[in-house]
Amino acid sequence: MEKCWIRNVHIVAEDAIIEGSLMIEDGLIVSITQGEDSSSLPAKEADNVTIVDGKGGWLLPGFIDLHVHGGYGADFMDAAHEAYDTITSFHASKGTTTMLATTVTASPEAIEAVIDATASYIEASMPYASLAGVHVEGPFISERWPGAQNPAYITAPRLDWLQRWNREKPGIVKLLTLAPEKEGALPLVSWLAEHGIIAACGHTDALYEEIEAAVDAGLSHAVHTFNAMRGLHHREPGTAGAVLTDDRIYAELIADGHHVHPAAIRLLAASKPGDKLILITDAMSAAGLGDGQYDLGGLTVDVQSGVARLSEGGSLAGSTLTMLDAVRNMMAYTGLNLMQVSRMASANPAARLGLQQLTGSIASGKQADLVLTDQSLLSVQGTWVRGRRVYSG
Repeated sequence: MEKCWIRNVHIVAEDAIIEGSLMIEDGLIVSITQGEDSSSLPAKEADNVTIVDGKGGWLLPGFIDLHVHGGYGADFMDAAHEAYDTITSFHASKGTTTMLATTVTASPEAIEAVIDATASYIEASMPYASLAGVHVEGPFISERWPGAQNPAYITAPRLDWLQRWNREKPGIVKLLTLAPEKEGALPLVSWLAEHGIIAACGHTDALYEEIEAAVDAGLSHAVHTFNAMRGLHHREPGTAGAVLTDDRIYAELIADGHHVHPAAIRLLAASKPGDKLILITDAMSAAGLGDGQYDLGGLTVDVQSGVARLSEGGSLAGSTLTMLDAVRNMMAYTGLNLMQVSRMASANPAARLGLQQLTGSIASGKQADLVLTDQSLLSVQGTWVRGRRVYSG
C-alpha cells in the first residue's frame, strides 16, 4: 500500500493537539511529527508517497457511529450490498470510518436478512466506511415507548433468536437494545453479557430499580439517552435517572438540538464520566437528502427543515444528523473542547466495541482511520479507512 504524508494539520492525538504532520504506511500510522522536519519527511511526491496539505485544518480520529440506520436514500433494512455502499459512502464523506448497521423493530426474518447482509459485506472489500457488525434495535421493547419503531413487530424477549443468530453468524451482532422491564429480559441480558454482546436499554418504561437490576445482570449501555425512555422524576428517577447516575452505563446521545434540549445535554455531560458518553447520529435514510417523505421500517416519515417525524403522531423518527455535526454541536452546547468531544465520537465507541487497541485515537501503530476537516470544522476534506483514502473533499 502506498505511503501518505498528511502535513500542515492540527492533529487531535490521544493526549495533546500537535501542530505538524502524520505519516501513513501499510494502513497504519507510523509517525507523528511536531512541525515539519525536512530531514525525515518527504519534500515532494516520490517513492510512492502521496502528500496531502491539510492547510491548517484538523486531523481527527475517524468517527465511530454505533447507532445509524441509513443515509442518502438507503436503509440498512434494505439488506443489500448496493444500499450498504450508499450508506457507508455517504457517512464516510462526513468523517465516519466505522459503523454498526442498525436495525429497526421488524420481523425476525427481516432482522436476520440484515445480519446476513452485514456478514457478507464485512467479508467483501468494504470500499468506504467499515461495518463492525449489527446493532439490533428492538423488537424486545416497550409498547409504551415505541418512538418510531413499528409497534406491530414488538414482541417479548426471545433468547432463542439471539442464540440462533449468534450461532449462524458468530460475532456479527455487537449490540442489542431492549426494554429490561419486560418478562424474560434479564436472562437475555445475562446471556448477551456472557457472549460479548452489548446489552442496552432503550424504548423502555423501566423504573430506576429495574435498570439497576439489569445492570447487575450485565446491561451496560443506554441508547439515545432521554429519548424513548422513562424520564427523570425526583421521587422515581426512572430510566433516565439510572443512566445519569450509574457510571457502569455508557450513554448514547443524539446531539442535534432537536432530540435533546441543550440544557439536558449539559446535564448529561456533567453527570457522566468523560469516557462513558458516546455521540451517535441515529441517522435514517433521509440523511444527506432534502426535506420530503421517507420510509422507516414500514412507517411514513416527514422531514421538514432537516427534522424527521412520523407522519402519524409526530414522534421524532431518527435524524438527519452527521457525526461531524454532532461533534460541532456538542462543543457549542457544552463548552467542552475538541479533544474532549472527539473522544465521545471516536475513542469511547471504539472502547465499547473492544477496538481501542486498533482504532479510535491517533497514535503510532494504530490503524490510519482519520478524518481531515477545514479549520472551522464545517466540512470534511478527506477520510481515510485503514490508510486508504475513501473520500476527498
